[in-house]
Amino acid sequence: MNRIKEVLEEKGIKQTWLAERLGKSYNMVNGYVQNRQQPRLEVLYEIARILDVEVKELIIEQKDKK
Repeated sequence: MNRIKEVLEEKGIKQTWLAERLGKSYNMVNGYVQNRQQPRLEVLYEIARILDVEVKELIIEQKDKK
């Protein structure tokens, strides 16, 4: 799970802008934002660089499930 949607909203950035900067389609970025798919680690680092945040700010830590 990721927090890309929340970070985009906090910064007032549109998905289309992020898609252009990443060189990916809007549909691909929308999949990341909606948590339908997760970006590869390299892409996650690129998103963090573009958004000027730490990678850990884009990740939701999942607690151990019992």
